[in-house]
Amino acid sequence: MKQITSIQNPFIKSLVLLQEKSKARKQSGTFLIEGKREISLALKGGYEIETILFLPEVCSETETRKLSNNAELIEINKDVYQKLAYRDTTEGILAIAKAKSMQLSDLQLSENPLIIIAEAPEKPGNIGALLRTADAANLDAVIIANPKSDLYNPNVVRSSVGCLFTNQIATGTTTEIIMFLKERNINFYCATLQNSTSYHTQNYTSPTALVVGTEATGLTQEWRDAATQNIIIPMQGEIDSMNVSVAAAILIFEAKRQRGF
Repeated sequence: MKQITSIQNPFIKSLVLLQEKSKARKQSGTFLIEGKREISLALKGGYEIETILFLPEVCSETETRKLSNNAELIEINKDVYQKLAYRDTTEGILAIAKAKSMQLSDLQLSENPLIIIAEAPEKPGNIGALLRTADAANLDAVIIANPKSDLYNPNVVRSSVGCLFTNQIATGTTTEIIMFLKERNINFYCATLQNSTSYHTQNYTSPTALVVGTEATGLTQEWRDAATQNIIIPMQGEIDSMNVSVAAAILIFEAKRQRGF
């Protein structure tokens, strides 16, 4: 079995770039996954694992082989692992995986889909939280409009606790996504302060997409003008907005309630 013990190894340096640079991930079409659960969920989600690196004193060769799925195994030492590991807690295992296409045309929707759409979310932590909520509600898809963050950013992988791999995800421009929804007769409800009605008064039992924007600027005019209905979560305090993932969760589980969970 191959062993790497130097952080100066060119292959290890290339993996550091994968962790740190979106450009490196896009050019190689690969990204790093850290942790047993995350690797297991990626395999379950149909991701191809090319290589697994493991620290034998923390994660045994036997444990690693259970997750390898015929991937190349490389034994590393503590220095190399600490150079690559992104989390404070250690599980001693990392994987190099192939990125998936995230085209709208790749989505496979049910006859009565429920979708969450987020326009231009900036914070990887918010994207991760959104993916966790989508997994909890077993949504048909998560769509990111005009993405500003690379979805294979290690912060997204980490904060989603593997739900990056359990959801169907697509990206596109606002214009492309609106066209996609209209072509499939999917009603879409946009969370916004302007010209809105309370979210709980709407019927989400037919094909539905719920659309949320950024906390700072909300949704763009294009979404507000095209919406089936603009909706609002009534606020009773001093502020007029809440965390985007929290707002999305409120809307998603109202739709799930109406659908009988």
